[in-house]
Amino acid sequence: MRTDRASEIIRLLGQTSIPSSENISAFSLNKTDCTQVVVPEEVFFTIAAVGILENLLVLIAVIRNKNLHLPMYFFICSLAVSDMLGSLYKTLENILIILCKMGYLKPRGDFETKMDDVIDSMFILSLLGSIFSLLTIAADRYITIFYALRYHNIMTLKRALIILAAIWTFCAGSGIAIAIFSHETAVVISFTILFPLMLIFILCLYIHMFLLARSHAKKIASLPTSTVHQRTNTKGAITLTIFLGVFLFCWAPFVLHILLMQFCPHNPYCACYMSIFQVNGTLILCNAVIDPMVYAFRSPELRSTFKKMFCCTRSNWK
Repeated sequence: MRTDRASEIIRLLGQTSIPSSENISAFSLNKTDCTQVVVPEEVFFTIAAVGILENLLVLIAVIRNKNLHLPMYFFICSLAVSDMLGSLYKTLENILIILCKMGYLKPRGDFETKMDDVIDSMFILSLLGSIFSLLTIAADRYITIFYALRYHNIMTLKRALIILAAIWTFCAGSGIAIAIFSHETAVVISFTILFPLMLIFILCLYIHMFLLARSHAKKIASLPTSTVHQRTNTKGAITLTIFLGVFLFCWAPFVLHILLMQFCPHNPYCACYMSIFQVNGTLILCNAVIDPMVYAFRSPELRSTFKKMFCCTRSNWK
């Protein structure tokens, strides 16, 4: 995030390649014996490019295959857009860092300040978009499992699009507001508290699912398509679990870094953790790479669509 210590930051960039989001912590590195872990810029750009390409393929597959024009796949597309924004955020940030090191950008120029705001907003938009996309996927799975017969009446395509429009409007407004007021402690706390709130909400859904599973199992078992429904619903719940686990593993270290640089930037122990910031940034990029693999592995329809795309065939797409 942006700080008022930009001149010292640029000076430090001549010694390290710390992304700008961690600049506030750079001043405490000299108070610890921990060596900063540096990830080569080529690694950043390669992982980011792969993540952008994979998620773009997911979007194209859903758009081209009308059989995938369902609420569930639109929610997956929302998560794919969030992952793409995360990859673009790290890519643009690293490009600015390189330009700063080469002397093409000024420490406190108007252009640099505006670009910093744009990059910060993109980061926040990516994180919030991922959180709310996962929440919608969780709610969609819940409705699918416990309101299977009424699912298509409850979660219509129009209603799903309205939900996504509301989510991204809120995320865009929040991203701009948080980027502007990122120096306020209350904003940082509100921003990071979304993590445990999301986890609690999804855990509550899971607990409720398990508590009602037995009673619903008897009702579903009486249906002719019970086996198919049970397999589909179980598979959807497992996919959601994988999404959630990957998201927490990849984003939690970065969010912890933001909290530490806000509350204890000069503490030696905090500084020691913040010395691995670039590793945490790499994990964000890995999230954008892993999610599309989960889509392709868990969804036969998407796998089939990818095969048709690569083989340049259009049969049975409509």
